[in-house]
Amino acid sequence: MTKPDEDLTRAALNRIETTTRDRFFAHIPAGQMEALLVSYGMTDWENFAASWQRLGMDVYMADGGRYRRRRHATFALADNSIVRKKHQPHYQSRDYNTLNGGIERWFDPIEKRIGEHPVMKAVLSLVNRLATDLTPEAEQPETWHAEVHQFRIEAGREMNGQPTPEGLHRDGVDWVLVMMVQRENVGNGTTSIHDLQGNEVGSFTLTGPMDAAFVNDHMVYHGVTPIQPIDPDQPAFRDVLVVTLRHQ
Repeated sequence: MTKPDEDLTRAALNRIETTTRDRFFAHIPAGQMEALLVSYGMTDWENFAASWQRLGMDVYMADGGRYRRRRHATFALADNSIVRKKHQPHYQSRDYNTLNGGIERWFDPIEKRIGEHPVMKAVLSLVNRLATDLTPEAEQPETWHAEVHQFRIEAGREMNGQPTPEGLHRDGVDWVLVMMVQRENVGNGTTSIHDLQGNEVGSFTLTGPMDAAFVNDHMVYHGVTPIQPIDPDQPAFRDVLVVTLRHQ
């Protein structure tokens, strides 16, 4: 696992961790996220982002929608290692996903070269650091189970794109990172965070590449408003990387 220059990153990590402890989520601006990822060894962002052009259609949408493309992979994360696991289905109970939960969903695997890409390694190293720092020592697992999702949400003249078609939700994990990769010709897509009583406690829109959010999934719900094309005659899409961590 890539080791950062602690002197350069500790202050930035402290800001994210303090905010997450206080509010159960943190919006990480693109500039701050980029600096952190570079400190963890990120290079070649352009080729990493271009892989979103090669996602397969999500055919499991219970609402009948054909607006979501994705790939999926799982990893074991520890202090000194990132190990990709054998390809497996994504499963959520209906307690957490009332729309698409309750079944095993097999998505195309994330391409091998993308799973091993310096951006992916940097993101997984950073998420491991944040999750471990924010988890009480007695509750820290030896290995985190990470699921990684590449999502493209598309919108058209007669089709809104639904980043979270299940609505306001929790993912049934410990920690969630959402990182913007690209927005093309879309409006809206605002993220809102709600406490366990349903009260909104924050909102923001991920816009530029590497704009990100880190969320304590035990303590808050999150959701994203539908996207619409600004120019309905041009391609419109929202690309994000989602990483979830839970105890093994």
